[in-house]
Amino acid sequence: MANARKGALEGLRVLDLTRVLAGPFCTMMFADMGAEVIKIEEAGKGDDTRQMGPFKNGESAYFMNLNRNKKGITLNLKNPKAKAIFLDLVKKADIVIENFRPGTMEKLGLGYEELKKINPAIIYAAISGFGHTGRYSQRPGYDIISQAMSGLMSTTGWPGGEPTRTGTAMGDVLGGLSCAIGILSAVFNRTSTGLGQKVDVALVDSAVASLEIINMIYLVEGRIPQRIGNRYESTYPYDSFRASDGSLVIGVANDKLWAQLCEAMDLQHLINDIRFARVRDRVANHAELKPLIEEWTTRFTVDEVCEKVSAAGVPCAPILNIEQVVNDPHIGGDREMFVDMEHPVAGKLKVTGSHIKLSDTPAGVRTPSPALGQNNEEILGSLLGMTSEAIAALRAEGAV
Repeated sequence: MANARKGALEGLRVLDLTRVLAGPFCTMMFADMGAEVIKIEEAGKGDDTRQMGPFKNGESAYFMNLNRNKKGITLNLKNPKAKAIFLDLVKKADIVIENFRPGTMEKLGLGYEELKKINPAIIYAAISGFGHTGRYSQRPGYDIISQAMSGLMSTTGWPGGEPTRTGTAMGDVLGGLSCAIGILSAVFNRTSTGLGQKVDVALVDSAVASLEIINMIYLVEGRIPQRIGNRYESTYPYDSFRASDGSLVIGVANDKLWAQLCEAMDLQHLINDIRFARVRDRVANHAELKPLIEEWTTRFTVDEVCEKVSAAGVPCAPILNIEQVVNDPHIGGDREMFVDMEHPVAGKLKVTGSHIKLSDTPAGVRTPSPALGQNNEEILGSLLGMTSEAIAALRAEGAV
């Protein structure tokens, strides 16, 4: 029997004050999994990404992708009446999430210490560049700041090249993922205590945590990791290799896989070669090993190499561009990582699907992103009992 619930998180109400990427990515996951997410935007302006491309029929695909499944209202939190509305909504909410610069909500009288007075169960999540504590807390932060300050850029790129930002805003995405995990941890804790708490996530911290072995190299060896291209510090061959018509990656993470790769290449004599016998040997002698592998891979096409190496049980893959990813029958088809959505202005478009697959309560894209203030009357009327006339009066004075 099909599960009648909208998703695993149905029953949670989220007040979403976030904008741009890290916060909206976090609340997008909550909305995809069935939570009621009420996106609260600045009256008359809205989320910055409404003005960021690409556009379809004048609507931002950036905004539409990240804000599907959400309801949208507008509040001018500098207006006393709008502030009172927000506080009334907090009384009926489970989670508040914001990504303002630390101190902004406190200046408005809406920080965690104030909100928990009216709703002790409220979970207050904040995403910022450097966190709500520490000497850098007041510094502004975007994704590129987190990539620069975490060490990520210093280790991305090719030897002798410039430090390189990853191809997408990984600092923001990592921050959004981390915040979602923190919120769900606080929700679980609340089942025992009945009390909420503050979740403080920094983009820089999230990127630092992602560097795992890079951090440990310095902490253990005192060596500062450098840019090494597509190679991995801890095992080899774990790198990109040229074929006759392009490039591919091979991932050999242990000695068993190394032997299997040698068999696939018909280079069995390399298995016990003293230079390459163990993981640490192959890492130390990677510069000698890569040409030996490429001497074989360049005899074949990317597809031929991947077929031979994968058949031997060794991880191997072509390096796909985004067109190939979207049209890949497994990624775009079987795993539904690109799904159709109908938007009232933009019309039909594909957006990125949910990467979290739940067997009984699958996440999904059910409704398009809201127009600015689209659900003002619905939310303020149904939750707070306000009349259409009262809402119209608030709109007239710029409160909503």
